[in-house]
Amino acid sequence: MPTFLLASDSLKGTLSSEQTAALLAKAAREHFPGCVTRSVPMADGGEGTAEALVAACGGEMVEAESVDALGRPIRARYALLPQGRAVIEAASASGITLLGRSELDPLAASSYGTGLLVADALDRGCRDVSIALGGSATNDGGMGMARALGVRFLGADGAELEGCGSDLGWVASIDATALAPRVAGATFHAMCDVDSPLTGPTGASLMFGPQKGASPAVAGRLEHGMGHYAMILDDLVGGRVSGRAGAGAAGGLGAACMAFLDADLSSGIARVLELVGFDRLLEGVDVCFTGEGHLDSQTARGKVVSGVAAACGRRGVPCVAIVGGCDPEARPPAGVSAVVPLAVGATTLEDLLADAERLYALAAERAFALLAAGAASRG
Repeated sequence: MPTFLLASDSLKGTLSSEQTAALLAKAAREHFPGCVTRSVPMADGGEGTAEALVAACGGEMVEAESVDALGRPIRARYALLPQGRAVIEAASASGITLLGRSELDPLAASSYGTGLLVADALDRGCRDVSIALGGSATNDGGMGMARALGVRFLGADGAELEGCGSDLGWVASIDATALAPRVAGATFHAMCDVDSPLTGPTGASLMFGPQKGASPAVAGRLEHGMGHYAMILDDLVGGRVSGRAGAGAAGGLGAACMAFLDADLSSGIARVLELVGFDRLLEGVDVCFTGEGHLDSQTARGKVVSGVAAACGRRGVPCVAIVGGCDPEARPPAGVSAVVPLAVGATTLEDLLADAERLYALAAERAFALLAAGAASRG
């Protein structure tokens, strides 16, 4: 009997990873009675990554006192995994979705709340900390996060700065002496799906600042300040951290993770696959099923389907992607054997979202029917 691995992302706003796995397993049993199905929730480092990893690896979601990007007290959640590992989403404390549209202000926003979650994880004894960088409301170069861990950013007069976006251009020196004891013995990973440097046209301020409420004038001010901050940061670490791919992620939080935490940067899906032991899960698998909400030109740039398919390709396991929709000209990522979209015929996005469960079940049925037909033809 065949063995199937079910490793789909959630279809945002409709089906969770667990729901897609249940629908796939049902279709598999109808066409291959007695088959073996294994399931593992998937995520790409964005919202929902922490919960997906708890479901896949065990552990628990915990709450900690923190602050949002504007400094208001909140309680934020992150994942505690077995073996002293933690997974923290920057969006859970410093996220853009926690603010109203009229509240977005990258000059005032700070990643301090994310730093409080890192500090909480360290206080709980975690020595392997992954930080997912997507969805932040900040453009502070990660100063807020670093301040929460003991780093002091000083102006020319020696006074400590608050570490928000408006302070970028005023940093004269950085005192990180209190940081080393706090992070000693810990390993850090930054989960990042953008390759932006800290500054420049594709950097934190000019590329992503407008999404966080920056007018053209404010984006220009932030870019000027970030350029100054980049020089100070590079001097501190004795290298070009600011120019490295991913340094501009989450308003420069990527640069701070590298500079202050010596974090390695990897795509979110690559880190998720590592944490769940995906290569081990592929052992003995005949076909892997994955998927996400929409297959388009961005799929190959660090999304779940591309990561899962690449892993399958390395192991010689066929990979089928069931997706909510598919751009007509989109080419499936390497390693994808077939793509099965939910939509059949003309349909609106609203209808697709409202009827996602039934349409997904039908897509799963089509996929396994084709597999069964192929198996039958081979005798």
